[in-house]
Order: sequence, then structure tokens, then C-alpha cells
Amino acid sequence: MIPFIDLQAQRLRLAGKIEAAVQEAVVGGAWVMGPQVRQFEAELAAFGRAEHALGCANGTDALALPLMAWGIGRGDAVFVPSFTFAATAEVVPWFDAEPVFVDVDADTYNMDPAALERAIEGIKAEGRLTPRVVIAVDLFGQPADYPAIRAICDRHGLKLIADSAQGFGCTIGGEHPLKWADITTTSFFPAKPLGCYGDGGAVLTNDHELAQLIDSVRVHGKAVAVDLKDRVFDHDPKYLNMRIGLNSRLDTIQAAVLIEKLKVFGEEITWRNRIAARYNEGLRPHVAKVPDVPAGNISNWAQYTVEHPDRDGLIAHLKTHDVPTAVYYPIPLHLQPAYEHFPRGAGGLPVTERLKDVVFSLPMHADLDEATQDKVIAAVASYKGQA
Repeated sequence: MIPFIDLQAQRLRLAGKIEAAVQEAVVGGAWVMGPQVRQFEAELAAFGRAEHALGCANGTDALALPLMAWGIGRGDAVFVPSFTFAATAEVVPWFDAEPVFVDVDADTYNMDPAALERAIEGIKAEGRLTPRVVIAVDLFGQPADYPAIRAICDRHGLKLIADSAQGFGCTIGGEHPLKWADITTTSFFPAKPLGCYGDGGAVLTNDHELAQLIDSVRVHGKAVAVDLKDRVFDHDPKYLNMRIGLNSRLDTIQAAVLIEKLKVFGEEITWRNRIAARYNEGLRPHVAKVPDVPAGNISNWAQYTVEHPDRDGLIAHLKTHDVPTAVYYPIPLHLQPAYEHFPRGAGGLPVTERLKDVVFSLPMHADLDEATQDKVIAAVASYKGQA
């Protein structure tokens, strides 16, 4: 069977460097918030062109941290796409706020700015909720339309989170999403393009005070510099809790893994784009749609996702050729039992509801060789069902 994501190939390519880094972290003994965490945060910030990067326990916590720092709560609306993984919407009810589901663009599968505008206007007209935050997702690795979404947020006074759990490293005209977003969040789940050997996440921001608040929230609401300004305490501020927080720290060992992976991450994005271009050329005649990346944008190709009208038949055919596939996402969030009672943007989500029946993803990773890729393309091309 062809691997869907071959993480072992990357491990072997790095030739013991990760194992050595892990051993150094273990021997060092600072297993929680050790020096490797600080080093990785500095290097991640540099890569993402951010003033601040803060590691945390996972990508879901990364989304929750800014919501906590901004005081999102009951009566607040947070606008999210429905065509995404559950974590994007999941964090919103944690704080008694409500996710409002927004339709996506038919070409990029990312949040549709026009649908977002309609959703915000609809919530304002209804008057029950106060619009506060937009969470745009960089689905399958390519950036959302941040210039347009930022303009909408500015008109309505909303904060903007770039959920780059899948898309960290993607750019628009050479710029990372943080140029437009108040904060970027990401995940280091192993299957992500920049993944660790367990779980982990991070937030990136250019807002110094917000970075301090998130540093506080990720460690039990500890006192930080902004809290200590003009105050004198007669005890260690480490044990002074200024706000309700979480226990959400990136493990030192995972940071050690990520330091090594970040060194090759930019090159791997280049490889992924070469692989995606070969896929597009080979598959375009055989599927209804190959991925569309707007000119000037760079995707990190977390997934390579196509459309086919007879998806289930093609997937069954590919299985007989030992080609693995995955369907992201067969049930959009607004149709899930846990979320179906939350608001939907004005005009509904027709694009999302169409995509759930036609999209599927093919093997994609930085080490996918041309011979294996050609087998995947040939297997798709050999399908005689509806095209």
C-alpha cells in the first residue's frame, strides 16, 4: 500500500538528527519549557515573520488562547467556516460564545468573503449576538483571502484569527497570513507539514501585549510584565495568578524535534509544490477539478484534494490499486449533531454542502517520489466510471 503521508521517509532523510536532538533534550533535564522551547519559538517567529511566537500543547489550545485573552464570552459571535476540522468551531462554545457558520469559496475551499459579509450583517440585524471575531482557515494548506477578510473585519470592528493548523508556511504575494491577521495559530500534530512526534501547537502575533496575555493564559494565568507594571509584590510573581488560564505548554522534547524539522521546512514546501504541479498536470483530464491556487499565492499542500462526481466509485477503484485516499470533510460542521443548533450565515452554505459529496484527497507528502506519484495518477486515469 502506498503511504498516504510517509512520515518515516522524512525521519530517515534527516539521518538521526532528530534522535540526537531528542537525546540532548532528555539529558538536559529541563523537560517542561526548557531552552529548546525558547529556541524554537524564536526560530518559528523568524520563519513566520512575527514579533512573537508562543508554543502550546496543541493546535486546539492555540485557537482557544486568543479567545480567552480577548475575553470572548456569552452573547459573542465568532464567524467560522463549516468546511473544516471541528477544532475551529469547537473552541467557541468553551467560552459560552456561539460559532456562526460561513460558506466557502468554490475554488479555494476557504472562507468566502462575500458570505462572511452576509453572515455578519445577518447577525447584526438579528441583534441577539455581538460580532467579535473571525476565524479564517487555511484549508488544505493554502491561505484564505486575508486582504478581503481583513477589510471586512476592519469595517465591522472584528478581530481576525488565521487558523493555519493545516497551512502554516503558506503565503500571499510572499507575505504570511499574519500580515493581515491579529494572530496566527498552528498545529504540530504529526501529520501536519510541520509536525512533531506527539502533539503541540503555537500562536504567532505582532501585538506585544497580546503575546504577554497569551503567555499568561497558557500557564495558569500567571502574572506577566504587563501585570507587574507599577506594582510591587513581596513574593514570587510566579505564584500570582492574574486571570483564569490553562495548562498548555509545548513539551521540550517536541520543541527539539521541531527545531530540526523547521530547518528543512522551507525546502519541503518547495518540494510539495513541485509534487502538486505534477499531480495537476497528470490528473486534470481525469477529475472534475484539481486544486486552484490563486496567482501569487503559495500553498504548503497539507492535503492534495480533488473533486469527482463519482467519488465513492473512484475511491473504491483506487483501493483495488492500493492507493489510499481520505475524505475531508464528509459531514460539514453545521450538519454535525454537536453544532447543528448554532447559527448559519445568511444565504446558507450551498457550496459547503456540495463539496461534502465530491471532494477527496490523494497521497501527499514532501518525500513522494515521481514513480509512486505516477502510479497514483495512472490508477485515477484508469477509472472508467463517470468523469
